[in-house]
Amino acid sequence: MTVMTTNSVIDAKDSDARDAERDAFAGQRSDDARRTNNDPRQKQGRQNQQPRRDKRDVHGWVVLDKPIGMTSTQAVAVLKRLFQAKRAGHAGTLDPLASGGLPIALGEATKTVPFVMDGRKRYRFTVCWGEERDTDDTEGRPVRTSESRPTADSIRELLPRFTGVIEQIPPQYSAIKVQGERAYDLARDGETVELKPRPVEIHELTLAEHGDNGQSVFEAECGKGTYVRALARDMGRILGCFGHICALRRTLVGPFTERDMIPLEQLEALCNRAASGEGSLADALLPVETALDDIPALAVTRADAARLHRGQAVLLRGRDAPNTSGTVYVTVAGRLLALAEIGNGELIPKRVFNLNGLTAGPARNHESN
Repeated sequence: MTVMTTNSVIDAKDSDARDAERDAFAGQRSDDARRTNNDPRQKQGRQNQQPRRDKRDVHGWVVLDKPIGMTSTQAVAVLKRLFQAKRAGHAGTLDPLASGGLPIALGEATKTVPFVMDGRKRYRFTVCWGEERDTDDTEGRPVRTSESRPTADSIRELLPRFTGVIEQIPPQYSAIKVQGERAYDLARDGETVELKPRPVEIHELTLAEHGDNGQSVFEAECGKGTYVRALARDMGRILGCFGHICALRRTLVGPFTERDMIPLEQLEALCNRAASGEGSLADALLPVETALDDIPALAVTRADAARLHRGQAVLLRGRDAPNTSGTVYVTVAGRLLALAEIGNGELIPKRVFNLNGLTAGPARNHESN
């Protein structure tokens, strides 16, 4: 079972430690050299003439409450820097104009990213009626306009048509590949892209608020691959008044809810406290296995754990043998060991976890249980 995607993980890059040390510490430091790094977390290192600390092993999930204006890739880079992590990746892109939950996997948690990406997502979004825009959000230029505005009753009557499995055409400005190129790149070059409808599943779509200001607020719970911007576009077309997204917040991704989200400012403050010995970044981590919430767990003995760790299958027999098949996550002494498949009386390891390094603190472990 493949549980990694190359475009969702930022690999660790080795820095040239000798050049950094030469620039920061060699000889008499000029005023310019002293201004190159005002990070208080590195002042002590400069004073002691020590090289910048290496990347470290960090394992777990951080659910960032992503601010508006930040891309998902930028968010991963920021967290990777704060934690000095070797590996990091996100579990589902969130548009720059959107806020809310962006689960970011660190270290061995990157092996569980697909389980989160395949989970349900919940959004709260606002549609501005009267204009359809080429990007289907506030960034684009108007392409269709209307003076009419929908009533709350007409919107509610429409919602069942957008519930269940529907065919949806992705926005022109989307990451869908067309003949090897991203649709948004082609659209920015002025090309008209014909994107084919794709089946998506919308589990729930409700009208939360409707006022006299030409805006309506919705809540939607949907499956993988759903474009909320396309929902606004298509509803506007059917209602005859056109519309686009003017606010979007993600409130749930797989097992992660708003309760798990941490604002960037809080993470940075925790990082500063940890640097001064007053806290630990482990307090911001959720356990790796949090992403495996919908998968059965199977505890094994230390002897069986040793075999699985070496990549060897384990025979399942006796009255305590699990009466199940398929994917499970394996634990030993309460610690995550591997993802494995049960079949034909055997437990076959597929992904083995090596959790040496910084992991979730006791408080976050308790929260995840």
